[in-house]
Formats: sequence, C-alpha cells, structure tokens
Amino acid sequence: MRIRASRIIPYRLPLRAEWISAQGSFAARCGWLLRLETDAGLAGWGDCAPLPEHDAAEELEALARVMAGMDMDSAWDGLRPARQHPAVRCAVDVALGDLAAQQAGQPLAHWLAPDAAQQVRCNAALGALDAGVSQRAQAAIAEGFEVLKLKVGMAPVGHELALLRQLADDLPIGILLRLDANRAWNIADAQRFITGMAGLPLEMLEEPLAQPDLTDLATLQAQTEIPLALDESLPELGLERVLATIPVQRMVLKPMITGGLQAALKTAQGAHEAGMTCVVTTSVDSAVGTLAALHLAAALNNGLHHGLATSGWLKRDVGSAPRPELGMMTLGELPGLGFVPNPEILT
Repeated sequence: MRIRASRIIPYRLPLRAEWISAQGSFAARCGWLLRLETDAGLAGWGDCAPLPEHDAAEELEALARVMAGMDMDSAWDGLRPARQHPAVRCAVDVALGDLAAQQAGQPLAHWLAPDAAQQVRCNAALGALDAGVSQRAQAAIAEGFEVLKLKVGMAPVGHELALLRQLADDLPIGILLRLDANRAWNIADAQRFITGMAGLPLEMLEEPLAQPDLTDLATLQAQTEIPLALDESLPELGLERVLATIPVQRMVLKPMITGGLQAALKTAQGAHEAGMTCVVTTSVDSAVGTLAALHLAAALNNGLHHGLATSGWLKRDVGSAPRPELGMMTLGELPGLGFVPNPEILT
C-alpha cells in the first residue's frame, strides 16, 4: 500500500469557557489535520496541535509532501524524533497507524495491543477550583463520573485547601478528586499543600513543583500515599532519569507531547517495567486527537481513569468525537481510528 496524496486542513475551535491553569490560559484550540490517502482508497487522519501554540504547518506540509508516493514502511522510517516537532510526529504517526489498522481490519487500539480494552474509564475535566466548581462537580457526578479533575495552584495554598475541603464535604462516598498544579509551587508550598491534603478524597496530584527536581519529587512522594504524577516536566527531567529513579508513582502521557501513539506506548511499557503507571490525557484536542488518545488508553488497558473527556469544552469540532457515557468511553467498531469528519472540512 502506497500513500497517493496528502492534505493539510487548518482549524480553529473556540472553547465554551476559557481553559485556565497555573501556566496560563487559552480560549481556542488551533491546529492542522493531516489526511493521507492511499492507492487502496483508504484515508488516514492525524492531528497536529502544539500546545503552547507553535507554527508547525510548514514542517507538517514538508513532511506530508515527502511521503507522497512512499510505501508504508518508508513513511514510518521518515519519522525521526530528533528532527521533528512532537505534534508533527503525532499527526503523521496517528495517520499512518490509522491506515495500517484499517488495512488490518482492526480498531487502532487492537492494532497497537491485541489485549486492548473495549471501554476506558474517564475523569471529568472541571477546570479551575473556583466558585462554580461545586455545581460542575455535581453535574459530572450525575453523568456518572467517579474521578473529578481540577486545576489548582492559582491561589494561596491555604485558600485552595479550604475550598477543597468544602467541596469534599459535598461529595458522595466513592467520588475522588484528581488535582493538577501545573508546576505552580516551590518546594515549601508543595509540602504545605501535601500535608494539608491529608484526609481529602484524592486520587492523584500532578506536577507540584515549579522547578522539578528528582530528589525533591521523591521527598514529596514519600510524604503521601496519594500518587504524584509528572506531565509537562518529563522532557526537562529526562525520561531515562525518571525511569531510573522513580521519584513519583505515575506519569501522564499526551500523544501530542510524546510524538504520537508509538512513542507513548513505548514510554508506557518502560514505565510499567519500572513500576510506574500511566494516565493518558488529551491536550484539549480536536476529535481526531481525542480519538487517538482513547485508542492509546484502551491499548494500555490499565484500569485507571484517563483524561479523555475534554471535547465538551469545544463549541464545535472537526468531526465526531467520542463521548463518555456513565463516565466511560467505548471504542467503536470501525477499523482504524474511526474518525468521521464533518463534511465542510473536506470542501
């Protein structure tokens, strides 16, 4: 099977509400879809949406042009991590995987891992810890979510702990909170927060340190049984060093950051061998990116709640995005990625 043609489709997807974290905010998700067509009549899709925003269009277009006329093996060989932006590699990796899985007649998750799960548990993405969080939490619980994710680190530690205790008092038994500080705190504030969160129904705390250090992270993890997790600091710390020292219990995998599904799956396998577990999340991606993250989470099949339920933040999308039901997402039966585009993006 050879790639006959490629197409780059830019998009801008406004959000229903501003996405706010300790690292900043954005009101729209921008990127480019990659569509690869083969001589067998198949179409594979990938999503290139760097975050923070980066003008990757020229690099993506150049790589797509080069692949035209290539067979699949040559196209895979053209992905070189040292040379390409991770979001560009992600788009190409997912599009090629989509084509390969379609050719094999399998959903992409099962092409990646034969024992992939058919359903994936999801956390609800509630946004910032603010005055409206209790109402959003109750709505998510009514929809069947068991883990509620919140952004913290945007107010003094004592104030946020008080808000969390107030929220926890209203939660039914069995509902857990997942927190993401997005590298908000110095070591002293992180220690204060971890000490203060004792007794709260927490499931995980991501990225507590503004200046992550393996020794400091290990010290923080030793203070609590709640898993701490690394996300955006992984490239800075170095994956090999993290897996060698295991400073925290978990790592977060975003295909758009890792450079696609193949790289993320390899990272997850290394983490598993080292004794760490992985949570897959989107980066508030389009339907293509969200589907890719769903297939990765299904391939991991580790029973954790993954951060996939972000499509509801978008006012519109490029096509059909997977939707959670009772806090779970189910893989479709279509081979490959299973993306069905909105007709207007093809015109």
